[in-house]
Amino acid sequence: MKKILITGLAGFIGSHLAKKLNQQGYEVIGIDNLNDYYSVNLKQDRLNIFLDSNFRNYKINLEDTSDVLNVFEVEKPDVVINLAAQAGVRYSLENPHTYITSNVNGFVNILEGCRHSNVKHLIYASSSSVYGANTTKPFSTSDNIDHPLSLYAATKKSNELMAHTYSHLYDLPTTGLRFFTVYGPWGRPDMALFKFTKAIVNDEPIDVYNHGNMMRDFTYVDDIVEAISRLVEKPAQPNPEWSGDNPDPSSSYAPYKIYNIGNNSPVRLMEFVEAIENKVGKTAKKNFMNLQPGDVPETYANVEDLFNSINFKPETKIQDGVNNFVDWYLDYYKVCDSN
Repeated sequence: MKKILITGLAGFIGSHLAKKLNQQGYEVIGIDNLNDYYSVNLKQDRLNIFLDSNFRNYKINLEDTSDVLNVFEVEKPDVVINLAAQAGVRYSLENPHTYITSNVNGFVNILEGCRHSNVKHLIYASSSSVYGANTTKPFSTSDNIDHPLSLYAATKKSNELMAHTYSHLYDLPTTGLRFFTVYGPWGRPDMALFKFTKAIVNDEPIDVYNHGNMMRDFTYVDDIVEAISRLVEKPAQPNPEWSGDNPDPSSSYAPYKIYNIGNNSPVRLMEFVEAIENKVGKTAKKNFMNLQPGDVPETYANVEDLFNSINFKPETKIQDGVNNFVDWYLDYYKVCDSN
């Protein structure tokens, strides 16, 4: 039985993933500092619901080098899945140092732990935000990503670069996953679906950025988890056709690979709001606002590489995913469904 270390165990994706991998027979352990960026109670409830009392979670910070390396030394994981990060584009405008501390300093500790503990495969979360100013759609992992629009995106790109150096120097197989707007039950309170649902249920106005002219490749959490679980046993391999004369950013002569995980089907923001309205049975009061600094107008994932590798791509329809989230929200917060 392989042992898998998940950082961000109490997080939205981490908790769902831990449950899935445990059901598949893996031994799962975690690192999560349970910080108060959003509700600690929500994080703790995820652990209580998704994981049994035998799960070991180390309540430490990724940037604390000695603590992190001690976990690797004690547990000796076979596979590491790094999902812990300071998330959020807008928050990075106000708290830049937090992103460097968690996403850069913390990530090098993960890389060092993998290096010294002979980890067989490192999977880590990147983000669709790395595409930044790119306008060619759909976004491809073979595209250049040299123009990020937020510090959050820049830290995620730095993770990809750092991972490559460890793949090159230490033959560490690394797989980077660019997530596209993940949503679903137990989601983060700072994400649009949570904020919109809460406001509509309470007859409060919602802020609709870029006057509603946003498109997002919303990706349901179960699809994200399915893709990751399939990739666990597929460590990155060197690409024999890779050439430094015409370098493919998504692969390497080293054991390094980047994938998009998105629904490959962008949805207009107003259609997303309508899906919530349909489920809740109320019409949202809308404040139409300008595009916010750091945001991009559209995301759209090319997932051809992912499908070719694991014979799977996300396909959950937006109304189905939203319905599942709203059902969870109404139950978790004990809200009377008006529908």
